[in-house]
Amino acid sequence: MTHSAAEARGATPLPSPAARPVLEVRGARVEFPTRRGTLVATDGVSFDIGPGEILGMVGESGAGKSLTGMAVIGLLEPPGRLAAGEIHLDGERIDNLPPRRRQAIRGRRIGAIFQDPLTSLHPLFTVGRQLVETIRFHLDVSEKEGRERALALLKDVGIPAAEERINHYPHQFSGGMRQRVVIALALAANPSLVIADEPTTALDVSIQAQITALLKRLCREHGTAVLLVTHDMGVIAETADRVAVMYAGRIVEIGPVLDVIRRPRHPYSRGLMASIPGLRERAERLNQIEGSMPRLTTMPPGCAFHPRCPEAGPRCHVARPMLAAVPGEVTSAACWLHQGGVTRAAQ
Repeated sequence: MTHSAAEARGATPLPSPAARPVLEVRGARVEFPTRRGTLVATDGVSFDIGPGEILGMVGESGAGKSLTGMAVIGLLEPPGRLAAGEIHLDGERIDNLPPRRRQAIRGRRIGAIFQDPLTSLHPLFTVGRQLVETIRFHLDVSEKEGRERALALLKDVGIPAAEERINHYPHQFSGGMRQRVVIALALAANPSLVIADEPTTALDVSIQAQITALLKRLCREHGTAVLLVTHDMGVIAETADRVAVMYAGRIVEIGPVLDVIRRPRHPYSRGLMASIPGLRERAERLNQIEGSMPRLTTMPPGCAFHPRCPEAGPRCHVARPMLAAVPGEVTSAACWLHQGGVTRAAQ
């Protein structure tokens, strides 16, 4: 996205391309060994996120969005494993670190915000105690300094009467306020990167808008990179700078959010955009993408989307396209339509 486009959205311009990415993911492949063979959940996933940038990751359930986030933070559930690829944080490779060093990164250099704030908050401890303990675990500060920082964080995320609320328990907060506390926890140690996995799904629309605006503001002010995992294109449009569209464990399109929304290049991306109900037009029924996501055990050859694609040609059935820049654009797509390998079925 150009600076002028970012400014038109009221966002802080993105860092220059020369700025070193906070997160670099190269060829990530997540596998699940089973008795009947190895299931490949994500394959060849590559992307960068710069300082102060929000990269949205969108797709249907089962596309591999959350698995990608869990691979980055090192929280894949066994027997899941990162079988190939590399993950670099601030220029340091972290996927091959010993478990103890990888654990030390979580919270300190990578924060996390999950869908249900109650899973991140202990019901028997006040939010103040949880914040102070998190701060002191990662930063060399006194109890007093930790409490002062916890109070400042609560104010920063918009908790009213923070001096009083710091002594309250999670059940004394509404869902939206609990999520604000979780955001404060994620930012407690000034991490370089935050993984936000469906952070607004459990909230109503008005609170959702507040949380996305808060996340966007804090990201800019702290210079924190954010990987925002969601199925909601509305959240992506309001929050992200760039968007990666995932299908069947692979990124099929990535580019500036407005470009992907207005001119999606991959047929799957076009299907997703066409499925969003409009406010101005009224239709008897919503558009939908026919068929369903393939199972890991029955992944089709070639492009995984070709059984559902109205524009698939013969090559799509036998050869998998790699993610490549669309000629003349900053958007990249994994589609033979833009790589000279397919004749549109409609033509």
